[in-house]
Amino acid sequence: MTRNIAAKRISPMLATDNMDKTILFFQSVLGFTPTMKSPGYSILERDGQTIHFQKAASEEVMKSMREHTEIYIEVSGIHAFWEHVKTFKNQYKIRDLFDLEYGMTEFHIADPNGCLVFVGEPTSKQS
Repeated sequence: MTRNIAAKRISPMLATDNMDKTILFFQSVLGFTPTMKSPGYSILERDGQTIHFQKAASEEVMKSMREHTEIYIEVSGIHAFWEHVKTFKNQYKIRDLFDLEYGMTEFHIADPNGCLVFVGEPTSKQS
């Protein structure tokens, strides 16, 4: 039954307690563009990939999400991307670019909601 069904995209749906601050972060730091924007629900897109944000129903929701939610974004051109992102070090918690033994080069950045965003590229594919 599922053999004839193709997964076309997986989009994380994350809670936020400040939609404007969240959109600003993903837009200015990570280069996403809002494709749908409202106080309660927004969709951001970059290179055909989307992240959905919904207004948290309560502080309890945010408390459970903060520092317990992570997403991974695989990119090409991580060194050029890092040159841009590192300019935000005074505003956001960032782990500098580093190589991992399993063949990825990454940096990490925490979004305004406490979600840890991993950004990586296979080390062997870097140019």
